[in-house]
Amino acid sequence: MKTLGNILWVILGGFVTALVYYIIGFLYCITIIGIPFGVQIIKIGTFCLWPFGREMADKPGQPGCLSTGFNVLWILTGWWEIAAFHLVLALLFTITIIGFPFGQMHFKIALGSIFPFGKEIRSVK
Repeated sequence: MKTLGNILWVILGGFVTALVYYIIGFLYCITIIGIPFGVQIIKIGTFCLWPFGREMADKPGQPGCLSTGFNVLWILTGWWEIAAFHLVLALLFTITIIGFPFGQMHFKIALGSIFPFGKEIRSVK
């Protein structure tokens, strides 16, 4: 079921969403100051590409002082809009029964993208 969900996800917009995140992330990685933000955007893009059967969860020993500081900077510089975008998509998808699984994935992406520093993508057991 995870594979079928991921294939439908990629066909119905997951590939385009991930591609946009990859392009923005690589543009941020051009500058030295933007590298931490670029890496997090690429991480969100990777999660957006194949979300079924995976989760964004805290790394062991996180949240630490540095990741908390970067998460605050992430919110203050306006990257909370990624989470808001996925939250709106989640609400739109959960209106229908067919779109409900995709809405759940957008909720997961929204939760992972609000504070991305100190998180990792791992498989769900």
